[in-house]
Amino acid sequence: MFDDELLVLARRVLEGCRGSGLRLTTAESCTGGLVIGCLTEIPGSSDVVDRGYVTYSDTAKQELLGVRGESLARFGAVSELVAREMAQGALARSGADLAVAVTGIAGPGGGTPDKPVGLVHFAASRRDGPVCHRRHLFPGDRRAVRLAAVRTALSMLLEAVENSPVIV
Repeated sequence: MFDDELLVLARRVLEGCRGSGLRLTTAESCTGGLVIGCLTEIPGSSDVVDRGYVTYSDTAKQELLGVRGESLARFGAVSELVAREMAQGALARSGADLAVAVTGIAGPGGGTPDKPVGLVHFAASRRDGPVCHRRHLFPGDRRAVRLAAVRTALSMLLEAVENSPVIV
């Protein structure tokens, strides 16, 4: 399911977390658990991975991650603010030190002129640290968008572990 490049990136994230004594969590919407799935594809990941939240619906984002209804109503699920709240909520509700959140429109439907298919918002944060946000508009079909989102999420986790920019 995951290509060698993604698995190498996942290994780097796990090794970085292991070396820094960090546990991680994910909060995923459009990727439907693919980020945590890629990480747990690696044997021994259980010493780093705390849990993964798949919050596809707005209700799940609110109930499981504490995303504010006001944020969803005003900006929509696919927004910077909601991605940030997802990452912060995942940290607050887990034993993890590091979180990444993904929310977007993988398609083929669901896009609008303001929020086209392929738009994905990401947020990553370390406990008690700032929340880093990225916005990408990925080309391609549903599979391509979702796998590109996994790559970006893993890169953001690695950047948060290493505290240095990672080329995506």
